[in-house]
Amino acid sequence: MSWNPALDPQLPAAGTLDAVETVIVPRARDLGGFEVRRALPAPRRQMVGPFIFFDQMGPAEFLTGQGIDIRPHPHIGLATVTYLYKGRFHHRDSLGTDQWIDPGAVNLMTAGHGVTHSERVDGDMLKAPYDLFGIQTWIALPEDREDGPAGFVHAPKDSLPLLRGEGKEVRLILGDAWGERAPVSTPSEMFYADAVLDPGAAIPLPDNHEDRGAYVIAGTIEVASEVFGAGRMMVFRPGDRISLRAGPQGARLMLLGGATLGGPRHIWWNFVASSKERIEAAKEAWRQADWAHGRFRLPPTDNAEFIPLPKV
Repeated sequence: MSWNPALDPQLPAAGTLDAVETVIVPRARDLGGFEVRRALPAPRRQMVGPFIFFDQMGPAEFLTGQGIDIRPHPHIGLATVTYLYKGRFHHRDSLGTDQWIDPGAVNLMTAGHGVTHSERVDGDMLKAPYDLFGIQTWIALPEDREDGPAGFVHAPKDSLPLLRGEGKEVRLILGDAWGERAPVSTPSEMFYADAVLDPGAAIPLPDNHEDRGAYVIAGTIEVASEVFGAGRMMVFRPGDRISLRAGPQGARLMLLGGATLGGPRHIWWNFVASSKERIEAAKEAWRQADWAHGRFRLPPTDNAEFIPLPKV
């Protein structure tokens, strides 16, 4: 078995007889009328499979003229995945991508050696109130992909496998599970799915992946006689056969996991890397702000401003 944070002797061990190895309570942060709940990384779990960052955005209600407005900023060593339930926002990146992100679609941006992007709500979206609710994740790249080229892939909602039956509806966002495979190529073995369960309906976790977790978006689920409500992430022991059952109001879950990587990752600001040296090189490149000849470029359709390197 490759490196797994749950097997690190320096981390506290969960009860070995429990079906749920670790329960993560996300940290909430108010970004000015817009709440984000971060489940990963957590003190007892840096990653679930290759997933190193997991943020619940909202639900939030924005008034006319207000919305997400994140200036261009850099990434290295990761791939970002934005998955929305409600609302939409505008993605622009240094590859020249200019793409609106809509509910149910997949938008996978691979940073590799370096990419810059912005996330904004603009144009007609600002002419009326709107809701925003979704999940943003980062996938840590394998070491042989960390310095590779950047890329962006958009897959519309209708292109994703949809499994229905026995009181459940499961949309496979990335990877392979339950005999299906999503259309977007991923940098390593993984699965990521949006599951909606009727009251009392059950879903088995995929048994073809080493590391597996579940995050409750709405309702409750029961696992081995324990009940977990919205805003909880459960991580399960490798190899166990696990089934999740929805409570009396049903449930909506994000299911995720995959092969663990060859080692832990360093995280600083928007940078993820297997070595501190890679982080330091990216920091210096962004500090220099040499958009014409340096490592990073600004999005060609959003290049009037950028987020400076933090002074920490």
